[in-house]
Amino acid sequence: MRAFWMAALAVGVLLGGGRPAAAETRITYKSAKAGTSYYQMAVELAEAVKKASDGAVIVTVEESQGSVQNVKEAAVRSGNYVFTSPPGLISRAMAGKKPFAPRNPAFGNLRSLFPIPSLTMHFVVRADRGIESFADLAGKRFLIGKGSFGAREAKRTLELFGVQGVELIDSELSAAVAALKNGQIDGFATAGSWPAPNVVEAAASVSVRLLSMTEEQVEKTGRTRLVIPAGTYPGVEKEVVTTSLPVGAYTIAAMEEEAAYLFTRYFWETREERAGASPWWKGVTPEGLATLAAPLHPGAKRYYEEAGFTLPANLQ
Repeated sequence: MRAFWMAALAVGVLLGGGRPAAAETRITYKSAKAGTSYYQMAVELAEAVKKASDGAVIVTVEESQGSVQNVKEAAVRSGNYVFTSPPGLISRAMAGKKPFAPRNPAFGNLRSLFPIPSLTMHFVVRADRGIESFADLAGKRFLIGKGSFGAREAKRTLELFGVQGVELIDSELSAAVAALKNGQIDGFATAGSWPAPNVVEAAASVSVRLLSMTEEQVEKTGRTRLVIPAGTYPGVEKEVVTTSLPVGAYTIAAMEEEAAYLFTRYFWETREERAGASPWWKGVTPEGLATLAAPLHPGAKRYYEEAGFTLPANLQ
């Protein structure tokens, strides 16, 4: 792995020490709701790219209401529009399946850039409510958010686990921490790479517990098993078994080739520095390219070929 990063750095040096000579390039990056881990990631990436390019590449972060909105906007946006989405939504959009039916030919122009940290499900509860397992949520008030993947996945998960009598609150996720602290709810679900900012905030405000899944429960979800290490959140001293979903950064065929090339290049060249400050970037590796669900943008492909990446068959 070290050899890979050294090779990538060498490419940057050969191409002019990481400093493009072209005029300023502007990119719009549509991520997630403000306050979520994915919005914070977007801000970190935008700052890293600006620094690495000496201000030649400017990334403007746009808040969104979720991945479905991000994908739908791709059908009507133009220029250097980049957005985040789980690969499953990309595949559904390109095939014209719900929630993107009837098929829109514009979705045939979706293109891949790079993987980003996976969506990790967090089921957070107050430690003083006697909730030790998912079954203990019966009769409790549990906020799942509104209109996001996390909200849909939380509801789906509780149904799969046969949890009965839980009152699901579909208020905005931004209200979860305050509601938990004030005792208005017993817990909340959120999807974001660990450590998730809203979970960190909750754990700093009140004693919390993260519900851990059994191996049988993970299998029921059909998702990828993921372990949140012990000590990731204040007061949570045991590792937590949960599920995750791959996520990628995508664009449209109309994105300028040079813009896609530079954005992809600086994403990887600043990855280690970002990981030093924010642990969620540590999980991003070249192997994650295999999870992307659309053809590579030519600009991104040019970078990968120059940097010596081994591209998976689905992106060839």
